Formats: sequence, C-alpha cells, structure tokens
Amino acid sequence: MVNPSDLQDSSAGPVVSAPELLALHAVRLKGVAGDDEAAARYGLDSEVVREALLDHEARGWVTRRAFAGTRGWTLTDSGRAEGERQLAGELTEAGLGPFVRERYETFLAHNARCLRACTDWQLRPDGAGRLAVNDHGDAAWDGRVLDELTELGGVIDLLSEELGTRIGRLGGYGPRFTGALARVRRGELSWVDRVKEDSCHTVWMELHEDLLATLGIARGEEPAVPA
Repeated sequence: MVNPSDLQDSSAGPVVSAPELLALHAVRLKGVAGDDEAAARYGLDSEVVREALLDHEARGWVTRRAFAGTRGWTLTDSGRAEGERQLAGELTEAGLGPFVRERYETFLAHNARCLRACTDWQLRPDGAGRLAVNDHGDAAWDGRVLDELTELGGVIDLLSEELGTRIGRLGGYGPRFTGALARVRRGELSWVDRVKEDSCHTVWMELHEDLLATLGIARGEEPAVPA
C-alpha cells in the first residue's frame, strides 16, 4: 500500500506539466504526430506547440518523418531519454512515484484482459477448431466481448480519475475509452480497435505507454503479472 505521507496534497491541485514537456510527450504517445495533433492531445495552442517542437528539433529530440502514409514529428532516442528524464523529475518533485507505480501495477493486472478482448473482437472460433475473422454475426460472442470491455472501462475510468487528480496529463483516459465503447454500442463496430483514432484499444495502449514513460520502464523490463 502507498504511504499517505508519500503523496502530494491533492487539495493543492494536480501537477500541471509545462507545455514544452507536453509537446514532447504527445509525440511519444502518438508515435508520429503533426503540430495540430500534438497540440490537440493536451488542448494546447498549436502555435505554442509548433514553436516548442521546432526548439526540440534543434536540440535533436524530435525529427520529421513519414510513416504509413502519416507525416509528422517522431522522437529520436535522445528525445525519448530527455522526455523520461523530465517526467522522472516531475514525479520526484511531486513525491508521487509510489502512488503512480501502484496504479501502474493495477493497470498491468488487467492489461492481458484488454488485449484478449480486442483479439476476440477481431477473431472467433469457426466451429472447426480454427479461428476466423469475426463477422459480428454471433451476438452472444460479441456481447461477451462488450461486457468485458465495459468492465475494463470501469477499471480505466477509476485509474485515470485517480491519476488525473494528482498529475493532470494522466487524466481523461477513462472518458475517452468509454466514449469509444459507446460508439461501438451504437453500431460503429470499428471503434473497438481502429487505428489512428481514440478507439478502446488505442486509448488503453496509450495509457500503458504513458505509465511506462512516467515511471521510466522499458517494455522488456516490465514486472511479471501473477497468474
């Protein structure tokens, strides 16, 4: 359990990250992001973000890149390291390391469930012992997946609310996830796993990356989850 004395006083309000850090971090979370996309991630002014990213380019932290039909900024290795350094400093100054790590471990305990649910949305047994593309003709199968995603929506909603009250940039994931799920229930089936949009899968994976970056954990170094 987290010692309450390790936590920043929530009455003081959440930590507010500098726009320059948010611009750099938005590029990490998106992978490839243009000025407007990076600005939109945290509701920042596009011109402020553009200038910040140009400064980051001059320092060798970001570079322009075209990937899979998308053109924008991407992090360099030094930019990734610098972002983690700044995030670590922010976390240490606020005294929130144990708090965030505990929430990360809770997230990790549910991570396989989300990945499995998204896979089940894409594939299902064909009755002959094989997996086939899910044509969404089996209401019971899809209903089970949606029930699982609904439960996971409760998990991410609580986590992002707890995190966001301490560190502002870590908030908002819950409403984005449940908003995507609401679109699925209205018949927009691709909002479970569509790419380059705030689908359930995209939002979940982005929170995962955000927590890894915040704690300075490489994916290959993540702790094992008890079976």
